[in-house]
Amino acid sequence: MVGLKPPEVPPTAAMKFVSAGMAGCIADLCTFPLDTAKVRLQIQGEVRIPRTVSSVEYRGVLGTLSTMVRTEGPRSLYSGLVAGLQRQMSFASIRIGLYDSVKQLYTPKGAENTGLTARLLAGCTTGAVAVACAQPTDVVKVRFQASGALPDSPRRYSGTLDAYRTIAREEGVRGLWRGTLPNIARNAIINCGELVTYDILKDALLQARLMEDNVPCHFVAAFGAGFCATVVASPVDVVKTRYMNSSPGQYRNALSCLLALIMQDGLAGLYKGFVPSFLRLGSWNVVMFVSFEQLQR
Repeated sequence: MVGLKPPEVPPTAAMKFVSAGMAGCIADLCTFPLDTAKVRLQIQGEVRIPRTVSSVEYRGVLGTLSTMVRTEGPRSLYSGLVAGLQRQMSFASIRIGLYDSVKQLYTPKGAENTGLTARLLAGCTTGAVAVACAQPTDVVKVRFQASGALPDSPRRYSGTLDAYRTIAREEGVRGLWRGTLPNIARNAIINCGELVTYDILKDALLQARLMEDNVPCHFVAAFGAGFCATVVASPVDVVKTRYMNSSPGQYRNALSCLLALIMQDGLAGLYKGFVPSFLRLGSWNVVMFVSFEQLQR
């Protein structure tokens, strides 16, 4: 399978914007259970206020998925999907769809090729702007994915809209932007790991004539991008997940959340849920970039 051929006329910025959002939604639909498993493993062992005695024990990716299905039902694997799709339509559209346009802004006039610095700056810029716009959807998604980790706790929200209203009412508007700073750091790193790595790998494969500009090339570049992004972003991702899911007063800020995690679990705690993170991010990148390239065409 080679997919559609590259168009003679490059796609417009608006087409890339829409295609990126749609591709992000397709990737989320395919990989959302892995993302939920990652969240459950990342918050496992977290010291809560007030302390609770009973908690579900998760072991590995498949063990986490099977435990969730057994104790909460199959629908629990897609808890928070609505907020996840809302997030992708705003988040992926900005950070991926606008990447090429922003990259050109950082590229000096007259330059034949875009340098590494311009690519990194573009990745950081679109990643930060995307978080600032889509943070509330991420907070709600994480809250739904984390619900059920403590079986004796009552259900926090009746639905997605109720979650937005409840968080804003009980925690203030700032509650919807909880964890923005660690999320900006995470997504600036992930954006560079994903988009810049994909960009460089794809260009290298095409320039070396090892592959043509088709689906297999996009698959290889996307897989490499997913692995690099997981390695560099996993520590920030763990802190982001815990801080977003925390109750008011549990942590003073993201730094106190980081210190509590290290004191409790050591440096290894920064890579909690690494396997599901890679399985999810690697597969998400493959589905997203292949879909993105095809939708543009």
